[in-house]
Parts: sequence; C-alpha cells; structure tokens
Amino acid sequence: SFIRPSLITFSIFRICRSMSFVLPDLPYAKDALAPHISEETLNFHYGAHHRTYVTNLNNLVKDTPNQDKSLEEIIRTASPGPLFNNAAQVWNHTFYWNSLAPNAGGEPQGAIRDKIIENFGSFETFKQEFSKKATGHFASGWAWLVLNSETKKVEIVDTHDAGTVLTDPKYHPLLTCDVWEHAYYIDYRNARAKYLDAWWSLVNWKFAEHNLHAVYELKRRKS
Repeated sequence: SFIRPSLITFSIFRICRSMSFVLPDLPYAKDALAPHISEETLNFHYGAHHRTYVTNLNNLVKDTPNQDKSLEEIIRTASPGPLFNNAAQVWNHTFYWNSLAPNAGGEPQGAIRDKIIENFGSFETFKQEFSKKATGHFASGWAWLVLNSETKKVEIVDTHDAGTVLTDPKYHPLLTCDVWEHAYYIDYRNARAKYLDAWWSLVNWKFAEHNLHAVYELKRRKS
C-alpha cells in the first residue's frame, strides 16, 4: 500500500538515510494500464525517465550534506536547479504512478466524492475543469487535485516543469496527472486531450481517498 504523502520518502525511497535513493516498484505490472497507457510507454516513462531522475539524484547528493536528507527535505530546501528538479521529479512520478490503477476510473465514492461535489457542484464540472487545466497547461508540467488546508477546499492547481505542490505547505496532494509529453507521446503523439480522456479511465480514487483521510488523521493528531 502507498504511504501517506508526508511519509513517502523515508518509507519508500530509502530503508535508512545512509543508503541511496531507489526506484520504487510500480504498484502494478507494466502492461496493466493498457489499452489506455501502453506497456511501451511504461517501459520508457518509468523504466527510463523515472529511473534517470533517481540516478541523477543519487549522483547529485553523493558526498554532500544532502545525502543525509529525506527526499522531501531536499525538495523543500533546494534552490532551483538540477538538485531540485531531479528530486521533485522522483517524488512527482511516484505519486503519479499511484494516482493510476488498472480497472479504475469512473466516479469516486466516499469522502473524496463529497468534497468534490461540495466545492465544484458536481463531478462532471470538476472533471471538465481538471481536464481544462491539464490540457491547457503550457509546455511540460503537472495538474494536481489538492486539499487546501487554509480554505478547507479541494482545488485544481498546476505546476510547471518539475514543480511540485510539496513546496507550498498549504497544499496536500490527493492526485496528479503528468502532462509532460513523454507521458503520452508514444500512445497519443501530441494529442494531450486524448491522453486526458484515457487518464480518466485509470484514476485511482482509492488512493485519493486514502490521501484525504491521511490529512484528516494528521489534523486529528495535532488537535
């Protein structure tokens, strides 16, 4: 099972801080997302791109004070540049793989459904707004469903390139969609809208529900 976002780095990427970061296993087989996302895409996107970010990150932190930091600590303290970019892309991609699941999609149930309807009026309105944000994002980046701890609302935000919502403490990520072209070019060429249509068939609402409850649980423990 996937660990709450604020615990992801220590629990998944390293057994202990003195060890190198490792590429997390996918939570499903590489062909499990077909026909929406092909095994060939997973071979390149996960097996090459994601793996390269992990390799680059290990090379960048070796023999520096950052080698003893968690992934989240690096993301939140690094200046813009290669260290931040590779660390954030390692985290973003792992969160993305867990935002997908075979035999998923459709409309959510439970608390995540209630929050979406409360804040957007209907699931269809939310779906349209999310797709508009993701397809309209200029160049590479990410579209996110987050819980805003200040407004107590679920919101749709986008980040550019390797940008991640982890750098904004008011945002708690619930789901993400990768809109870098390498996420969909093999299957859909430059037709990002077709990729978004496929993405909706794979959305892991159980993961989003888990993340939402984790935020509530964290708040309960602090109160």
